[in-house]
Amino acid sequence: MRPHALGIFGAVQAVRGTGLVKRFGATTAVDGLDITIAPGEVRGLLGPNGAGKTTLLRMLFGLIRPDGGTVELLGQTLDHLGGDVLAGVGGFVEEPAFYPYLSGRSNLRLLARLDGQLARAEEIELALGRVDLARRADDRVSGYSTGMRQRLGLAAALLRRPRLLLLDEPTSGLDPAGTRAVATLVRELAADGVAVLLSSHQIGELEKVCDSYTVLRQGRAVWDGSAAELETQAPGSAYSLYTSDDAHALELASAIPRIRIQPASRGGLAVAARPEQMDELVAALGDARILIRRLELVVSPLESMFFALTGEHDAAALDTLGPQQLADAILAGA
Repeated sequence: MRPHALGIFGAVQAVRGTGLVKRFGATTAVDGLDITIAPGEVRGLLGPNGAGKTTLLRMLFGLIRPDGGTVELLGQTLDHLGGDVLAGVGGFVEEPAFYPYLSGRSNLRLLARLDGQLARAEEIELALGRVDLARRADDRVSGYSTGMRQRLGLAAALLRRPRLLLLDEPTSGLDPAGTRAVATLVRELAADGVAVLLSSHQIGELEKVCDSYTVLRQGRAVWDGSAAELETQAPGSAYSLYTSDDAHALELASAIPRIRIQPASRGGLAVAARPEQMDELVAALGDARILIRRLELVVSPLESMFFALTGEHDAAALDTLGPQQLADAILAGA
């Protein structure tokens, strides 16, 4: 975790939500939720559809009032819709909206003025460059792809010079290169002390950037903690392994406690294990002069933990599945 996220720069949290409740008629979308985010921390917000992620973000943006609980942003209580409390907050919920007949650059200029900002031309160009839109900045937004609109939304958020960034599916519609660029930008902002709450269905990308996670199910937090804690508590990951001698590798792995291994349906070996057991297996293969031709992570610790918390199988049940069954069960529920 980054030094900022340890709270050594002061007790003021970027986000402190306590006992948050939001109802829509007979449906309770958020039910007694507590969430805290420190300056410089990147927190991943996970949950299946309908878990309450978007409702939580709307409450943090001041777009809807909670029916219970309190919200503090950057040390100030959010007790009304909008206002000065949100001055240091940037981001978007769901898909960012723009004037389609204006260019990307013109949209940023207009949004900055509507927001009461005095964004200099250099700041707008810097924001466009950081999200890789400089070459398309003079094109009308009506011609932008979904991914480009997401990047323009991120550029608009950067113009606010945020201390807290709330992002809802920021990599939606992006290609792998664009997704990696957003992850890099988030890490850079966090290194400067910006707190980030990142809601996404792309679990693999969250693992590369998040310090901590909150997992929601039916409006409640079913898990909350650091990335290191999650990896320790997660059921075993699933791997695909190809070696120069699969039969001998299968024999060696079977002697290592808590490794589940079997021939894979498409060749090679399917392995379910925790990282420390995989380290032991790799060392044993090297000692036996068995070459590793390919080793791929099929199901990550975050994916297996997410499935255990929100799916049909709990962590104990997942730990009893064979490696191929573990991968099949989680990928089928993804």
